[in-house]
Amino acid sequence: MIPVCGLEARKVAVLGLGRSGLSAARSLRAGGAIPVCWDDNESARDVAASEGFAVRDLVAQGALDDVARLILSPGIPHLYPVPHPIVRLALTLGVQVDNDIGLFFQSFAQTDWDRFDTMPKVVAVTGSNGKSTTSALIHHVLDEAGRPAQLAGNIGRGVLDLEPPEDGAVVVLELSSYQTDLARALTPDIAVFTNLSPDHLDRHGGMGGYFAAKRRLFAEGGPDRAIIGTDEDEGLFLAGQLSEGPTDDRVIRIGSGRAEGPGWSVNARKGFLSEWRKGKQVGSVDLRQIPGLPGAHNHQNACAAYAVCRALGLSPRNIEAGLKTYPGLPHRSQVLGTRGGVTFVNDSKATNVDSARKALQAFPAVRWICGGLQKEGGLAGLEPALGTVVKAYVIGREAANFALQLPGIDVAICGDMATAVNLASADAVAGETVLLAPAAASFDQYDNFEARGADFERHVKNVLQSSAN
Repeated sequence: MIPVCGLEARKVAVLGLGRSGLSAARSLRAGGAIPVCWDDNESARDVAASEGFAVRDLVAQGALDDVARLILSPGIPHLYPVPHPIVRLALTLGVQVDNDIGLFFQSFAQTDWDRFDTMPKVVAVTGSNGKSTTSALIHHVLDEAGRPAQLAGNIGRGVLDLEPPEDGAVVVLELSSYQTDLARALTPDIAVFTNLSPDHLDRHGGMGGYFAAKRRLFAEGGPDRAIIGTDEDEGLFLAGQLSEGPTDDRVIRIGSGRAEGPGWSVNARKGFLSEWRKGKQVGSVDLRQIPGLPGAHNHQNACAAYAVCRALGLSPRNIEAGLKTYPGLPHRSQVLGTRGGVTFVNDSKATNVDSARKALQAFPAVRWICGGLQKEGGLAGLEPALGTVVKAYVIGREAANFALQLPGIDVAICGDMATAVNLASADAVAGETVLLAPAAASFDQYDNFEARGADFERHVKNVLQSSAN
């Protein structure tokens, strides 16, 4: 646990008692603060009360009196589409609003670090797609190289649940726009921007607000090194803002094209990763046969992880060894198995058009399981990847409407996962891939994308077992 510093003997309100909220309350108490907790869910309040926390309705008269700070869980809106009533009340009363990420950066450095030979480092990864894979890949490569590392944030455990770091350790944080948008303190040593595509636009008041939330990690965080994906205009703009000139190696540009300019860059083209510095190639990795990193989108993730590890002092050879043993993450281009030359891949995390497009482009012939709760814009922008689709198998309550947006594609309206998996697996022939890449949120049928991916995995397992018997 990381005890919260700087709020000793101060009353701090915690709104939202899920994983991050309860973790924040515990760390506040460990640091000497006085947490006052609330959640609209009664069972969540009961859990907090069972741990001895004061539970109080924060909209009640006087509930925010003498409160130094209000700590929000990521799902609670603080500005768009409208602020939560308790947030608006806190702002009206002049109470600071923060989250667990802000508390972490405020409290991470400890006085006993004076005895360390090498100061611990924090790597923070944000972007629309690839954050989880990039973060997990960095952690894996560091672990394989014998460098002590912990992984937290939007993946794994809450940031305040981390163990105090040891000499030379690295903390890798995956941070969503919800987290970077609100944190009062953001001070990573290395910050990564993977890419940007439309997502969570209602929460950020549009694309500009969404980009601004990501940009805070760099503009206000002031990292020593910034690794920026420059395939989109926003990344190019951000790299330009952060750099003092073309040879400024505090900015490492990553992308999918040829390396340009005299600066530090890491690029992946046709499956080959290349590192360039001062106009010369200084490292390369063949990514094509790494099973945990299929497709161009995962090659971009590999570029980001490679750049971070190089900035941390690892050699290209050590990084390559770590990349080759990366097992992949559940629900993210996860290969579940093969049957008769047909490969089954779970990419339930492909909840928007951009991530689904990249998943489709990773395989030459796809039996595509898709559908769910569509996001703003529908399927616009997916067309360039539809050439790999042999047939689409649509699930979800809006399956018929989803199918209407796929003109020229052979479509089966399945409704539920079991029907889609059974039909796709029966139709598939050797060389094809049965791919779950929904291009939509899961909430019409599942609690989250993990539950959707687990359901797909269960049905695929049945198919694989039946073929083995």
